[in-house]
Amino acid sequence: MHVHGRCHCGAVEWEAEVDPERSSVCNCTDCQSFSGAPFRASVPAKAEHFRITKGAPQRYVKTADSGNQRAQAFCGACGSPLYSADVENPQAYMLRLGALDQRTEIEPKRRIWCGSALAWAQDVSGLPGVAGG
Repeated sequence: MHVHGRCHCGAVEWEAEVDPERSSVCNCTDCQSFSGAPFRASVPAKAEHFRITKGAPQRYVKTADSGNQRAQAFCGACGSPLYSADVENPQAYMLRLGALDQRTEIEPKRRIWCGSALAWAQDVSGLPGVAGG
């Protein structure tokens, strides 16, 4: 599937080919902190199928307890999270679903790091809602 993404302010844009069947939700505490939300939803794009078409993202390198390093890309102007990838020679980019134009068409197919999941965020369908865009 061909996708197009952009940060909130439009300073950074990209396009990629992704397989929607590989989309996921991550409940790890890093993803909660990075996103400011209970989880983060992503879909991978192989490096050869990913291209930045406008601007240049900023990067923050996170070193895991294992010593593995991941670059977290974001817009330097508005702060929107864009993707993560290996720091050196990335083979794939984990694109953030919220930044894709096609986000309504890509439903996550699995959940990971469920041991860190916030119980209250697993089903919010019973909360009162307000219609809007």
